Amino acid sequence: MMFASDDDSQYSNQPSETDESEESTSSVQKRWYAVQVASGCEKRVKATLEQRIQTLDMGERIFQVEIPQAAAFKIRKDGSRQQTDEKIFPGYVLVQMDMDDESWQVVKNTPHVINFVGAEQKRRYGRGRGHVKPMPLSYSEVQRIFRQRDEAEPVVKTYLTPGEKIEVVSGPFKDFDGEVIEVSPERSKLKALLSIFGRDTPVELEFNQVRKLS
Repeated sequence: MMFASDDDSQYSNQPSETDESEESTSSVQKRWYAVQVASGCEKRVKATLEQRIQTLDMGERIFQVEIPQAAAFKIRKDGSRQQTDEKIFPGYVLVQMDMDDESWQVVKNTPHVINFVGAEQKRRYGRGRGHVKPMPLSYSEVQRIFRQRDEAEPVVKTYLTPGEKIEVVSGPFKDFDGEVIEVSPERSKLKALLSIFGRDTPVELEFNQVRKLS
């Protein structure tokens, strides 16, 4: 994933209801940075980093830790819906901070943090990768990320995949058995081959209209 940077833009916080007022001192630079973390560890990193901020008394330099997420629903095997969240950028957390050596160390040394997103500076000598200079996100990108979070349509997730056998539990084809041939998570629908009048017929169904046959 590529994040743009904009050293000349001046902004302090996310464009949402959790906006905080600017610090009165010009020396405080509230900027958003993207931090790459180990896969599946986003919530763990957020909780650990927030704890480190309190323990190390860094609240005046590291202000917020966010995992941009959109609402989602998971269809259970019985056809019911379970509310959950869908990460917009899996493998990344966003940190609003005043970047200096100490605040950089607090974030970078948090368990399961890989590195800041930024510009890699080559080593002056020898081989191997150089140091990554953290680059703040641009104002427009911060707006886009949080607008995407706030305005995204709920995602419906299902455990079903093509080739699996299903039973229709509601609608005009209730009690029909069939086989999944296509899954469309963005539309919360699937196509299945149902035997209708002795012929395999493709039928489009809602996720919550079917259940997987064991």
